[in-house]
Amino acid sequence: MTQEELDALIMSGDSGLEGEASPNETTDEAISKDVSEPKEVAQEEDEDQLNAGFVDPNNYKVEANKKWPPPPPTNDHKVVHQLDDVTKDSEVKATQIFDQLDLIGVSAEKITKSIKSINQYLQKHCETFEKLSQKFPHVQSFKTSLEETQEILKIIKSVNDDANDCMDASMQAMDIMQFQDIHRQKIERVINVMRALAQYMNSLFEGKIDDSKRVSSAVYIAGDEKEDTASEDDIESLIASFGKK
Repeated sequence: MTQEELDALIMSGDSGLEGEASPNETTDEAISKDVSEPKEVAQEEDEDQLNAGFVDPNNYKVEANKKWPPPPPTNDHKVVHQLDDVTKDSEVKATQIFDQLDLIGVSAEKITKSIKSINQYLQKHCETFEKLSQKFPHVQSFKTSLEETQEILKIIKSVNDDANDCMDASMQAMDIMQFQDIHRQKIERVINVMRALAQYMNSLFEGKIDDSKRVSSAVYIAGDEKEDTASEDDIESLIASFGKK
């Protein structure tokens, strides 16, 4: 092999290596592409949201990741309006809960009073059957009645304990419900602060001229960029076309 053939072979090998991309370079390009694509998609979504046109307020849905347009000032999106509804509804429901808890406590108290009368009556029967069973030990019915009466007294005692637990639980629930009133007062304080801020902002931007007497602003001002607005050249060409006719 001559020197010229050897040089030609070396040159052809170098050009082949230069044409091939290394695996590391390919991987780096793929990673950078994957990282840049989500950013570009997010930017496009933000631009789409900012360029959004008219939105029907009746079909508007609030989304946490949606920047534009803001919620329309309907009753569903008025903050103070919603907070007023919350405080009003919560107060009504709290009153209903208090009434039910009071009914539970009163009913449990009636049960304990009734049980007290029944217990006294059964205690007398128990004493009677106890004396009879001692006087007539051979009569099995007296002994059986005594055992049954004692068992009923145990059941009545258990019912009385449950009734007392109901009264205690209803009282504790009423105490816990007092926190609901505290939360309502906190919400009302927030409402008052928001109302004060709203009145301050209205006073800050208040003008001397009534809105009904104020001149309407121009839709287009010289220098604005708007696609559907005709330029001076367009107007001149339009006038020239009328002259030709």
